[in-house]
Amino acid sequence: MKRLCHTYSTLLCLSILWISGCSPAENTQQPFLTDSVKAPNGVIYCSEGNPSYFNPQLDTSSTTSDASTHQIYSRLLDFDEQTGRIQPALASSWLVSSDGLTYTFQLRRNVKFHTTDYFSPTRTFNAEDVLFSFNRWLDPQHPYHEVNGGNYPYFDSLNLAGKIKSIKRINGYRIEISLYERDSSFLANLATDFAVILSAQYADALMLDKRQHEIDFYPIGTGPYQFDAYQKNQFIRFLPHHDYWRAPPKAQQLIYDITPSSAIRFAKLITGECDSIAYPSQAEIDVMRADPNIVVEEAPGLNVGFWAFNTRKPPFDQPDVRRGLALAIDKNSILDAIYFNSASRARSLITPSSWAYNSDIESLSYNPVKARELLNKANIPKGFKMTLWAMPVVRAYNPNAKRMAQLIKNYLAAVDIDVTIVSYDWQAFRDKLSQGEHDSVLIGWSADNGDPDNFYRPLLSCDAIPSGTNRAMWCNEEFNALINAAIRIPDVDLRASLYAKANHIIAREMPLVPIAHANRYQVKANTINGLSINPYGSIRFENVYKEINPVALENQGGQP
Repeated sequence: MKRLCHTYSTLLCLSILWISGCSPAENTQQPFLTDSVKAPNGVIYCSEGNPSYFNPQLDTSSTTSDASTHQIYSRLLDFDEQTGRIQPALASSWLVSSDGLTYTFQLRRNVKFHTTDYFSPTRTFNAEDVLFSFNRWLDPQHPYHEVNGGNYPYFDSLNLAGKIKSIKRINGYRIEISLYERDSSFLANLATDFAVILSAQYADALMLDKRQHEIDFYPIGTGPYQFDAYQKNQFIRFLPHHDYWRAPPKAQQLIYDITPSSAIRFAKLITGECDSIAYPSQAEIDVMRADPNIVVEEAPGLNVGFWAFNTRKPPFDQPDVRRGLALAIDKNSILDAIYFNSASRARSLITPSSWAYNSDIESLSYNPVKARELLNKANIPKGFKMTLWAMPVVRAYNPNAKRMAQLIKNYLAAVDIDVTIVSYDWQAFRDKLSQGEHDSVLIGWSADNGDPDNFYRPLLSCDAIPSGTNRAMWCNEEFNALINAAIRIPDVDLRASLYAKANHIIAREMPLVPIAHANRYQVKANTINGLSINPYGSIRFENVYKEINPVALENQGGQP
């Protein structure tokens, strides 16, 4: 109890120092704070970092998805957060042919795009917007394909471009998508964070002005909020889309207060400067639960944190080396030190809640003697030097990668392996990983849907290497054949048997070491309603609103 009280006091002091350290003239965050007084029922979310773009098609980072997917855009399909079932969104209905190769989508009418200072649409959403949004990542010859880099990591990792035979406009509100072969995960992929619908009319206007690059930084969508302003390292401001095709949002504005430090995010929550925070520190959860003004929600996460080896670099191209390193670490101790009883030990990539999970996978036990034997067998000398890359950001699947890296470094030192821990800022870290500069890396994955293919294909398929999501750089033709066969089969039991075989290949070859399936947390002030944990992707503020204290509102000169 004394430790909790001390932590609470320290966080309050941090908050006071943060406030007193900047005068209004020096504090470049003052504009959005002033506006929040004018919008007393506005919602402020303390996020952990800057988005790379305001378009999740170009980036699988949750920082980008959280700042754009469900706030700015809509998709053809959505997931029901409670059941996980696919439900209509911009597509009001759909039909699948008997052979499973043709999907026909009926599109919703009278859906309005955002009207902003930089674009005013003259028509509503129709089939042209779907064709533009999909063909941009599907067709290398599309005029927008190469804009802002031409990388579409999620779609590339699934090889969706190689699966889609054609996308046709039947009429203004009906499209037809044909596949080369059956894909049981296809509809689920269209409901993920990345399958957003952009405005073709906006793209045409930007092209006329030769400002195509702005499409991913000054976004236009059909979502509940529209982009208003962004200042790097400081804030993002969204305004409500009053013509949203569902019920318009109740909050007068939505602010992302960009705050990299988890301690300062917590301090801002205590002082009321933020209404909800991203990625709370595990060490702070008990303190938060003790505060009657804070609500902490917890749920099992569809994620996995893992240690991946760069299998394209000798000696990590040898399974015995990878297995030896895996045997040298004590996963149970790592879980205790990093996750504070908020995660389960991972036996495979997929979580125990998945219908494809099989519990007979070999789970390596801590065995440094056997580890050294395997390293000797592979001619790895004592004193061998290697790098271990640790994420610089907090993620649910790994709340403290740098501390975990230090623990692993200590374990490997006991088997005479000399580890150097490497980290960069998040964007540089991810860029260098994609170029294969690492020996090994602590990273992970949060699934975008409940289909097991959403773990296996992005993380370990051959197609996912150039897209940058296969951090092990591992390509195994037997594994690839199994997961490709699995998505062509509608029968769940048959699919599960193929994934069981794929799991045994991973356990045998050890391209990565699954460490933990972590719980997800949603932390918010008790005045916030409508904010829940989304198990199938990024945060949603569509239905979030703040209860207004009438006395405080009157003191601000506002109207109830």
